[in-house]
Amino acid sequence: MPVDYLKPKGMHLNPAFTQALVVPAGSRLVLIGGQNSVNEKGEVVSGDLAAQTTQALRNLKLCLDAAGADIGDLIKVTIYIAGDIDIRPGFEAWMTFAGQPTNPPLVTAVKVLALNRPGLLVEIEATAVVPD
Repeated sequence: MPVDYLKPKGMHLNPAFTQALVVPAGSRLVLIGGQNSVNEKGEVVSGDLAAQTTQALRNLKLCLDAAGADIGDLIKVTIYIAGDIDIRPGFEAWMTFAGQPTNPPLVTAVKVLALNRPGLLVEIEATAVVPD
């Protein structure tokens, strides 16, 4: 049974995210902890939000691959952005990564004072449902 993407009447329908969804019983959930802009060597990449978001999304994709999932299996994404910066470069990186799916995931973006390591501007956590 597939995920049921809801389009509640009376709400704005945005092509970048879904307002609500229902995960069927017995689904295999993949929970991905916060992915940031640290590369394979443990180094923070660039001070630029677009580059950091791209690296965080690469890390997210590696986690999806390891779970046998792909971008289309994402159902919930939470994006944490450090400081009072313009989020548009990060959003553009997300749209390049995610494209225009028929059923986009639930998305929440939160601005926070700081992240767990100096220099980090973005952290992305996600949930995916993998078909059995």
